[in-house]
Amino acid sequence: MKENVGPKFLRFVIPVIDVLKERGGSGKVSEVQDAVIELLDIPENELEETLKSGDSRVRNQIAWARFYLSKSGYLGSSQRGVWTLTEKGLKSELNDQDVYDMFKNVREIFKKNQDVKQVDVEDEETIEGYGHRKELLNLLQSLPPEGFERICQRLLRESGFQQVKVTGKTGDGGIDGHGILEINPLVSFKVIFQCKRYQGTVSASQVRDFRGAMMGRADKGIIITTGRFSLEAKGEAVRDGVPPIELVDGEKMIDMFENIELGLIPKTIYEINDNFFKEFK
Repeated sequence: MKENVGPKFLRFVIPVIDVLKERGGSGKVSEVQDAVIELLDIPENELEETLKSGDSRVRNQIAWARFYLSKSGYLGSSQRGVWTLTEKGLKSELNDQDVYDMFKNVREIFKKNQDVKQVDVEDEETIEGYGHRKELLNLLQSLPPEGFERICQRLLRESGFQQVKVTGKTGDGGIDGHGILEINPLVSFKVIFQCKRYQGTVSASQVRDFRGAMMGRADKGIIITTGRFSLEAKGEAVRDGVPPIELVDGEKMIDMFENIELGLIPKTIYEINDNFFKEFK
């Protein structure tokens, strides 16, 4: 396949498969995306690019790669934020031409079925983070600071934390509250958390600053943001020799809302499994 033939997201198709194979055939969305970005050594300035919706352009392109792989039978349908290779995917050895052929085949299916999806503008439209997830994220980002802190408090309580309090103090090193996580009747941890309500990217320096503020005051720290964390920030959070910090980005935060059905009314929807009907055609 010639360079730059087809949409830009096609460059992520083979890396997605390679990363999933390396992880035994499945992986959480954020983990797979991070590994693909690291594998291709995507520069930070490109990672900062966003669509009009505010979503990361690179991560959206990786999601489009997953979409086409799923429609072609290489990946199963995403369940609870997990991407899984099918038997076809596990055995696949795709090259660039195979990727482009796959892309054309899926487009032809769309055209024949008069699918409502706009298959010609993949780089400009969001394939994931749509529907209720995007709406919920926008709602969280629109909350006033105090409201966002209180909803984070509620989210932690519903997730099993006890004695969760919002301090709301200024000049406290970015600490917004604290709580207790009880593992069992004999083991519990004091946790300090920080809430960041914005669309930007949390840097490694911000993680270090938060760790400095929590040192000697808690066993564990949590940073919750409606935005994203840079790869350097994620590395800093688990750096050897210092207390680990749990990172909850916008996607993970929405997952938590879904898992405990907080502020959400569950509904059942169905998607046609085209592969099932192939043998009957």
